[in-house]
Amino acid sequence: MNLFQWTYEIRFIIALALGFLIGLERERSGGERKSRLFAGVRTYTLISLFGFACGWLFHINVTFALPAGMISIAALALMGYISKLKEGKSGTTSEVAALLTFTIGALSMLADIWLPMALGIIATFLLSEKAELESWVERLDKTEFLAVIKFLLITIIILPALPDQNYTQFNLNPKNIWEYVIMVSTIGFVGYFLMKKFGGKVGLWLSGLLGGIVSSTAVSIAVGRIAKNNPEQSGNALQASLLASSVMYIRILIIIGIINPSSIYLLWWKFALLTIIGIALSFGLKSKNPQPGVHSVSTLQNPFEIKPAIFFAALFVILSVVTILVKNYFGSGGLLTLSAVVGVTDIDPFILSLVQGAKPLEPIIISAIIMAMMSNTIIKAIYFAVQAKDIRKETYIRYGIWALLHLPFIIFL
Repeated sequence: MNLFQWTYEIRFIIALALGFLIGLERERSGGERKSRLFAGVRTYTLISLFGFACGWLFHINVTFALPAGMISIAALALMGYISKLKEGKSGTTSEVAALLTFTIGALSMLADIWLPMALGIIATFLLSEKAELESWVERLDKTEFLAVIKFLLITIIILPALPDQNYTQFNLNPKNIWEYVIMVSTIGFVGYFLMKKFGGKVGLWLSGLLGGIVSSTAVSIAVGRIAKNNPEQSGNALQASLLASSVMYIRILIIIGIINPSSIYLLWWKFALLTIIGIALSFGLKSKNPQPGVHSVSTLQNPFEIKPAIFFAALFVILSVVTILVKNYFGSGGLLTLSAVVGVTDIDPFILSLVQGAKPLEPIIISAIIMAMMSNTIIKAIYFAVQAKDIRKETYIRYGIWALLHLPFIIFL
């Protein structure tokens, strides 16, 4: 039972307030440009109240009132637009705002109150932030726009079309699998977006931190290439690789927390210590040319590309099946061996396959997760060191210490 009732009196006040808010913004905007707009604060307030009145009439079965009211406001807006064209002006923002204000007034009477309030507030924001939005659009490149479109494709179009049921004895659920893809890709996309915006403005260390949200392995390869082509940047490049690898533990902890929150208390302190160790190992590295922002990790792939998403889903399915088979036929030893092997690739699908379900993780599963991360740490050292000859010894020492410090978490749970 709701303790607060949205009475007609309160709905009327909301319609009045929202119309006044939109009108106030339109009046302010016209004052800034010193031009005559279609309507001002009084007119927009009256339009909202007119919509509320039409909604009331509709509510008491005078059904023609609502469409008639909308047609009359549309005619009024059209007259205003024609008058504007005769004066050599263009733009339909104020006219469209009038139609929306009428709709908000009607919805304040007829619909759940959150809808007109949301429409009114968002409309006011869009109207008031015209300059900022236009500036943002001018700065938006094609790559970023396509990234958003691909995100919508993966989430809104593909997900609802997938069946929500288990198949085979391995309980493979297409919808759940794609939800995992979206979750991991979304976390990666946050890092990708931040990298695009800020990665090259400070230096490689920030590129490493942000890039680690997307893929610490990809960052290690990319900064290894920078160290190869610019030996004077080797120290900064190794630091970026270590920082990216440190972020990996945080990213995986978040993923596990979403999929299996009951296991967080078993893992958080282990992952926190391994993160701190990685950050500590990144200190004390100096380059011959320590200028910030000279290079950045610009080769990271948008996580919402269709092919990587499909590849992730396929890898997740394969590893889910293989993990169950190995655990059933070879026991704990086989699972740890599989973890070490899988660690040389993308470990996210493997870890997801291990943590599915609501039950707290078994000790062997925790050991397998940390084993995969240790293996992944070793392979990143190799990826980086093969390219960065000038700092190869330092790379193996720091990554080697880090890898060895995983063992206590694997052996002593």
